[in-house]
Amino acid sequence: MFIMDMGGHDANVQILAEQFPHARVVRYYDNHLDTIKRCISRCRTPYCWIISSCCDYTDFDFKYRAVPWEADQLHCWHSGYEKFGDTFLINVKEFELQKDIPVLEWYKEVNWHYPGVPRLSWPVLTTQIEDVTTELKNYKFDAPYVWINQSIDFHPPLWNKRAFYSFNDAGSISIAPRDIQAHLVSQIYDYPYIIKQKQAYLTPTLLDIIYISNGEPEAERWYEHLIKSCGREVKRVMNVDGRAAAYKTAAELSTTPWFLTVFAKLEVVENFDWTWQPDWLQEPKHYIFNSRNPVNGLEYGHMGVIAYNRRLVLETDDWGLDFTLSRAHAVVPRVSAIAHYNTTPELTWRTAFREVIKLKDDVVKTGSVEGTYRLDTWLTVADGDHAEFSLLGAADAVDYYNKVDGNYTELMRSFEWAWLKDYYAKRYSV
Repeated sequence: MFIMDMGGHDANVQILAEQFPHARVVRYYDNHLDTIKRCISRCRTPYCWIISSCCDYTDFDFKYRAVPWEADQLHCWHSGYEKFGDTFLINVKEFELQKDIPVLEWYKEVNWHYPGVPRLSWPVLTTQIEDVTTELKNYKFDAPYVWINQSIDFHPPLWNKRAFYSFNDAGSISIAPRDIQAHLVSQIYDYPYIIKQKQAYLTPTLLDIIYISNGEPEAERWYEHLIKSCGREVKRVMNVDGRAAAYKTAAELSTTPWFLTVFAKLEVVENFDWTWQPDWLQEPKHYIFNSRNPVNGLEYGHMGVIAYNRRLVLETDDWGLDFTLSRAHAVVPRVSAIAHYNTTPELTWRTAFREVIKLKDDVVKTGSVEGTYRLDTWLTVADGDHAEFSLLGAADAVDYYNKVDGNYTELMRSFEWAWLKDYYAKRYSV
């Protein structure tokens, strides 16, 4: 008898070694086939048992003997309900004839035994942050697999290339193989063997919804609309001085790793998916949903719902003209809301001014074709209430950008509510 010690179950190895004093403990390397070959090379009997440290043999019948017409077969017992199990009764002579096969799955005549042997549980890595990649990079593997956040009734095959399995859309409940560490650079997708399981009973935790307002005329109207739309608790941040401070206040309120941020100008669309989840298998980032501009018809991320990564928000102390774009981010190409920014002349002007400052800076620095199109649209297209102030805000932004010659310090003034209010008052208040 040989005991394949896969790591992580030292107590079980000790129990088996005491139960079978004649057994040899063999360190497990890479895959079942190579480890079995090493065991067979040391075997001195016609048959041998090869068992695994990850299995519970409390009720297993080691008195089993193959009937004559199954004597040459490789006998394999399921591990749990996993067919490619970890318990073998082997005809040594027959195995020697087939030992040059490239993978164990190619063995001729395998006798699969079910029910088999229960597997012991793998360790669980409860992530303190949502950056699964970094957690796994730093994790000390003692066993072939580790669960991420929660263990479930699932038994991955161990024979050959071990996959990473995720069990919900977010990937926040997963099981990761030791093999993954050699591949990780920036995200779980660096690993070539990923399988996304569909387990309907694994529902992820819904993201917090946080509403941010700062004196917008229709803030209460759209707040009530949001509550009816999502049908659950909405947390609120009100009248915090400064955009960054408001975002950080929202992050401190959040109890989930990401939180859906809705701004006070937004009429959330009826079919918005409040169960949406970020992808934990990517590097942590913010997710920006599109919104529809009712004044100029543009549809892109400006003023849309944003799923902010809580940790990134709290750690961001140096930001550019756009707080969200200052850290890793991705666009979710779904319209989340209609952005009713044209409710007063000042609010209309302020929104256009801020956005066009960012667009102008992007076009100057990158020559973006898409950015150029959006900039031209802001400068030339407007319809509806206070449409003229949307055009004035856009034109004033370009004028200001040119006056300060794109000076970054001067452009950053547009990030704060108070400066914008004062700049508008100097130009348009009677």
